[in-house]
Amino acid sequence: MRRRGREQQAELFVTADRLPKSEGHVFYRKLNGLLGEAGFDTFVEGLCEPCYADPSRGGRPSVPPGVYFRMLVVGYFEGIGSQRGIAWRCADSLSLRGFLGVPLTESTPDHSSLTRIRDRLSIEIHTRVFQFVLALAKEQGLLKGKTVAVDSTTLEADAAMKSIVRRDSGEDWKEYLRRLMQEEGLSEEDDEPSDEDLRRFDKQRKNKRVSNEEWFSPTDPDARIAKLKDGRTHLAYKAEHVVDIDTELILAAEVYHADHSDQQTLADSVMEAVENTKQAKSDQEIEEVVADKGHSQKTQALGRAVGVGQFTQLPHLHPGAETTGQVAAEREALRAAAGGEGQPSKNEDRQEQAAAAIAIGAGRTIVRPRL
Repeated sequence: MRRRGREQQAELFVTADRLPKSEGHVFYRKLNGLLGEAGFDTFVEGLCEPCYADPSRGGRPSVPPGVYFRMLVVGYFEGIGSQRGIAWRCADSLSLRGFLGVPLTESTPDHSSLTRIRDRLSIEIHTRVFQFVLALAKEQGLLKGKTVAVDSTTLEADAAMKSIVRRDSGEDWKEYLRRLMQEEGLSEEDDEPSDEDLRRFDKQRKNKRVSNEEWFSPTDPDARIAKLKDGRTHLAYKAEHVVDIDTELILAAEVYHADHSDQQTLADSVMEAVENTKQAKSDQEIEEVVADKGHSQKTQALGRAVGVGQFTQLPHLHPGAETTGQVAAEREALRAAAGGEGQPSKNEDRQEQAAAAIAIGAGRTIVRPRL
């Protein structure tokens, strides 16, 4: 039986034929083939060239833009939400090294390189690359764009709640509590209450609402105070996605202030999806939108955004409708609300498919234009 060596001395020289090899993941191999046929690297290099210094001036070789965008793709498909995680995953995997085109004799880009490149490239460049990928998906028959779903979620910001200050006076939380104690006569101007005194006073006082109109974070001014899904109050953003129901392809991914409601941002997100599909040279227009319940007040604004006149709000599926019989009953209710009897039309079938994909178990409202 061979035993694992406790201590291993690295070899001074290793010939190329002894280097470890990987057959690669079939998905990434085929994806690389599609990107190569579409001229992805040539496109992004020409797009990003104005953002880089003249190579004749010398300096350390830069990370190719094609490698940077492929690492973002890896983060998406691998479900990695941090640049450190993406960098570690790419450095650890022989298959992903092949996808990036980084040989074993070179190091993959680290997280600090990703940060510098992200700061160097504008949001317009990232949008152009996104639209290029949508056009490639359209050529492969993956872009339908007739029925879309819109949903949002809160994203926790990196800034801490302890960093917030008053917009009017610039006071931080402790300074604000000290001033309130002095105004109520609980301490003198020269007194310095302890942290425990401040906590006790803050716990007992009333009207402790912290609003975005009065407070902000100087380290992240765009973040807003919001309540996350787990119940915590934190500085956050709101990410809203528009997804093609038929192919599950993302048509738009927008980030808004966390204190903006879905009704305020729905039309903007749909319009961004319309623009992206136009840039992808798609002739199909968005005709149906599936959204959360509560958008009924903004249906006319959404109608103007997507070029349709009237919307019909249908009742949402019951959250517990998960069995076949319950789903059938809910679908009959949808048909009845739409005014249809007997055999459903093709449009109603498509609406039911959207409802089954988005609404079952979540309690959704289906918004459908009447052309």
